[in-house]
Amino acid sequence: MRLISEKEDYLGIFPLEKALSMAQKEGLDLVEISPKANPPVCKIIDYGKFSYQERKKKQKEAKKTHQSQLKSIRLSFSISDHDLEVRTKSAKKFLLEGDKVRIVLPLRGRENALKSVAEEKIKKLIEKVEEEIPLKIEKPIGKEPRGLTMIISKKI
Repeated sequence: MRLISEKEDYLGIFPLEKALSMAQKEGLDLVEISPKANPPVCKIIDYGKFSYQERKKKQKEAKKTHQSQLKSIRLSFSISDHDLEVRTKSAKKFLLEGDKVRIVLPLRGRENALKSVAEEKIKKLIEKVEEEIPLKIEKPIGKEPRGLTMIISKKI
């Protein structure tokens, strides 16, 4: 097997027994780094330290990945301008984090007859968000049993 020292120096090709005795002499472990290589590559290192570094490396990589989530913003039929600004701010924050945003506007009773007014409320929110962030419409405004919904995401 190919042997590498703790200081990343190439030591040469040795039989397993010789490599183990060299590792024991230094008070370290013999760790197989690349088993599929021909001959396999081993390193004389402290295994505890090695496993700790590997674990930290995986954690760092996991932090970098962001799963896109679907965040919801709920509007009401009689939403005030200030409340619409607050929802706009939330939508921008979600989109900048890389999430998709579902805009929900539930309709009750007579509000169902004024579907065009409800659509205007959603379009107003979309326009305010689009001033700063280019949007991609994942699902256009659609009627569902409880009201209107729309899904948007940040254009890449």
